Amino acid sequence: MTAEALELAEMSMGETIEAVLREFGTVRTGRATPALLDQLRVDAYGAQTPLRQVANVTAPSPTLLVVQPYDPNIVSGIGTAIRNSDLGLNPSIDGALVRVPVPPPTEETRKELVKLLHRMAEEGRVSVRRARQEAREEILRIQKDGEASEDECRRAMAELQKLTDDNVARIQTLLEKREAEVMTV
Repeated sequence: MTAEALELAEMSMGETIEAVLREFGTVRTGRATPALLDQLRVDAYGAQTPLRQVANVTAPSPTLLVVQPYDPNIVSGIGTAIRNSDLGLNPSIDGALVRVPVPPPTEETRKELVKLLHRMAEEGRVSVRRARQEAREEILRIQKDGEASEDECRRAMAELQKLTDDNVARIQTLLEKREAEVMTV
């Protein structure tokens, strides 16, 4: 019984790590990466649609992104969505393509991006702790109902804490790595 609670916590924490990685990927570094536009939604066909579903994004050079929509009729919508995003990018429409120059961020912008990374990492840590709390409550319920011995529950709690510590440390490592990328000129 306690093994199931631990397994659920481990799955939940793994999903949190993946979410943190995706979030970190959306933060601008000095290089152009297609992941920069992953969170962008475009007004297409009367609905807010993820950019990835309506266009192909490539990075032919470290300072340029090229967005090629599957339907040329939504080129202007893509340009507007990029311009109105909080990424600070100014796209240019070139026929059926949208060219997005990615200027290197200023020192001030880099510091703001690092603050954003820290906020994202903290949300990840909170999510890991929330998964721990849910598993802890389940283990205590199992113990209270007499489905597992006190020793087994104590071991499960220790394992749960180790799992939590490992995932929080992993988020910290990912944060430090991404922070170094952002601060590199």
